[in-house]
Amino acid sequence: MGFHLSLFLILVSLPVILAQEIRHAKIVVDGTTTVAEIDDNFICATLDWWPHTKCDYNQCPWGNASVINLDLSHPLLAKAIQAFKHLRIRIGGSLQDQVLYNIGDLKSPCHPFRKMKDGLFGFSKGCLYMRRWDELNHFFSKTGVIVTFGLNALNGRHQIRRGAWEGDWDPSNTIDLMKYTISKGYQIDSWEFGNELSGSGVGASVHAEQYGKDLIKLKGIMNESYKKSNLKPSLIAPGGFVDSKWYTTLLDVSGSNVLNIVTHHIYNLGAGVDPNLVSKILDPSHLSKISDTFSNLQLIIQKHGPWASAWVGESGGAYNSGGRHVSDTFVNSFWYLDQLGMASKYNTKAYCRQSLIGGNYGLLNTTTFVPRPDYYSALLWHRLMGKGVLAVDTDASSYLRSYAHCSKGRAGITLLLINLSNQTRFIIDVENHMTLDFHANGKKIQIESSFMHNLKNTVSWVGRKASDEPLYREEYHLTPKDGFLRSETSVLNGVPLKLTDEGEIPKMDPVLNALNSPLYIVPRSIAFIVFPNFDAPACV
Repeated sequence: MGFHLSLFLILVSLPVILAQEIRHAKIVVDGTTTVAEIDDNFICATLDWWPHTKCDYNQCPWGNASVINLDLSHPLLAKAIQAFKHLRIRIGGSLQDQVLYNIGDLKSPCHPFRKMKDGLFGFSKGCLYMRRWDELNHFFSKTGVIVTFGLNALNGRHQIRRGAWEGDWDPSNTIDLMKYTISKGYQIDSWEFGNELSGSGVGASVHAEQYGKDLIKLKGIMNESYKKSNLKPSLIAPGGFVDSKWYTTLLDVSGSNVLNIVTHHIYNLGAGVDPNLVSKILDPSHLSKISDTFSNLQLIIQKHGPWASAWVGESGGAYNSGGRHVSDTFVNSFWYLDQLGMASKYNTKAYCRQSLIGGNYGLLNTTTFVPRPDYYSALLWHRLMGKGVLAVDTDASSYLRSYAHCSKGRAGITLLLINLSNQTRFIIDVENHMTLDFHANGKKIQIESSFMHNLKNTVSWVGRKASDEPLYREEYHLTPKDGFLRSETSVLNGVPLKLTDEGEIPKMDPVLNALNSPLYIVPRSIAFIVFPNFDAPACV
């Protein structure tokens, strides 16, 4: 099957191939040790509070995708979530620090969001009714969702000047919500404190010293509230953009074992209206710039909060609802999957995509709930990429991005390849670092025949591990439909990814190829390559 499909693909694309530049590249994977580790449920998506009146650039792409009015009974919503078995969902966003919970003794009326000229982000305070909270939690329980809920961190504070807030946080409304949640048996995996209030903030900001003191207060509330419960949720904060001094002060003030997870947000493509979004996505130097942020936060946590781990709590690529006909198309997967690979290398435990549904960057179409290309990219990552992150060395150009993990739930490794080039077709030689070490230690290899050459190639895939299993690799090649980068349809191994006639998420089967056969990746394409026989002691 693999041979015939490969032959077919070569024949039908022969005119294109002849016009392509062909380059050889070597990729060496070190499976002796992991360089980082992600969580099993690394893939995460957000549900936001934005009402249908949220508009950017004369577009209003949110529809009824808010936490408040999302149609939880839509069959595609449940199916899309359940395909992950346990999808991590973070409820939060810009308006979370204006949400009141309609329970207990409220100090102000609890009304739905409405447009308000002088309001934060142009909206009034909003309301989460307990009836809706019940509906959400029943849905999460039914679909196996791992829930992170973002709390209002501005409650009780006052604005002293434009964008700057001060005063002690009032926890009374949070306490009432937490008590109600526990009494109902709802399982919240983590509570997040505030949204984008770090540094100079986005719309509003709070000093790091005050924020740190409030985290200590919230941790005490959580410990007291959950003292009779078997469930011990994590405390997450601050869900903002990394400001080194602010983040450092927050960890120093809050102290040991208060904050479990440090979250930060990424929108490294700029504004959704930027006409250069596609060129940024396909520019390796632009994609690599954000590595400084990952490295910086990793060092801050190592020095000031070694008890905590890092998450990307929200990332949509382009801000202000994403880029129309970019964030919702195939080309965005180059950015998205590169982000997942890069974040993993820096010990990021989870990566929350803005959004599951809503805006141009939603994984699901806002009105039809049909999965977009990035949904399938996330699902492949979730199914194939395991917790252990492996070191990769390559002589390829910067346009070929490569990441390696232990395979998920099985032996071997999985390689993610991203070819950003518009004309270079790479022929890739993947080698095992163990084999190179073995050869370097004085072992002389003589190639006397084509048989011995093929045998050497096979050994370089497998390492020194003996196996009676068939020696093959599993390939998942993603391309845009009809070669159009802004297509709303991904093609997997020549087959368009679309819902079945019964409305089910399609199967995503690999092509099997012999280990000693050439490994190709065509221009402007993405591939997950699974090596079941790769000798990787770190992955046992």
